[in-house]
Amino acid sequence: MNETENIKRIFDECKTIAVVGLSSNLFRPSNGVATFMREKGYRVIPVNPNETMVFDEKAFVSLAEVPEKIDLVDIFRRPDEAGKAVDEAIKIGAKAVWMQEGVIDEAAAARAEDAGLLVVMDRCWLKEYGKFIK
Repeated sequence: MNETENIKRIFDECKTIAVVGLSSNLFRPSNGVATFMREKGYRVIPVNPNETMVFDEKAFVSLAEVPEKIDLVDIFRRPDEAGKAVDEAIKIGAKAVWMQEGVIDEAAAARAEDAGLLVVMDRCWLKEYGKFIK
């Protein structure tokens, strides 16, 4: 499946999104994108060991700690740390991983695809939403 098809399926099928690296800082891109996700009706779960609460939601240290089913893992981490989040997404049975703009890890993407996950890499969720959802 190509990335365009993956993006369409993610917007249609993935309603619960764990945002790895979500910051409570209003000026961080992760906060802006996650705010937009929430405004569009998606359930956003913060995953960041440096936060306790974001959007009045408990922030989790890792994906493994999240007590509910996660559809999409959206990754706001440095490229050299993205693979760890991808591996956790595979382990918890997420449907998809999305590596934000500038987050490129070809090996991690291949592992996710091999595990059956939908994969998007080096794209902004918010910008793509504007292109695909009218």
